[in-house]
Amino acid sequence: MVISNSSLEDLSEIFRLYKLATDLQKLKFPQNQWPLFDQKLISTEIIEDRQFKLIIDNTIACVWAVTFTDEQIWEARENYLSIYIHRIATNPEFRGNNYVQTIVDWAKNYAVKQNKRFIRMDTCGENKKLISHYTNCGFEYLGMKKLKNTSNLPSHYQHAEVCFFEIKL
Repeated sequence: MVISNSSLEDLSEIFRLYKLATDLQKLKFPQNQWPLFDQKLISTEIIEDRQFKLIIDNTIACVWAVTFTDEQIWEARENYLSIYIHRIATNPEFRGNNYVQTIVDWAKNYAVKQNKRFIRMDTCGENKKLISHYTNCGFEYLGMKKLKNTSNLPSHYQHAEVCFFEIKL
């Protein structure tokens, strides 16, 4: 198992995994699923070394992105001392192996190297199974609320309530 930065050559696989994740969201949580993400957004994350992949046996098992601020989602809670994990998408061939925990373990080291003191995540809607999964991976569930300004966020944030999660390092 290897974790590394994604490359522009990975774009088609990243979008394939996003589509498969969205298809699963439609089945398991039809009230809210990911939109089609802009290729420029993902390319920018790759160029800025903020898009990552977990590779097993030369296959991308999982992808995710990080940001270092998230003011529009975290609003007054933004502390500039966090990394924010977004869009974890797991290859269906590798589902059920708790790669969120692998990502959390990686993120703890990554955050320290970035001089950050928190790891944060969010998810739209009250998906109790996902809330339980994230708390089992070490996140504190901070509650749920509707965002005030979603104008620059992807469409799945537009009318959803958002669940907030945090790990203090």
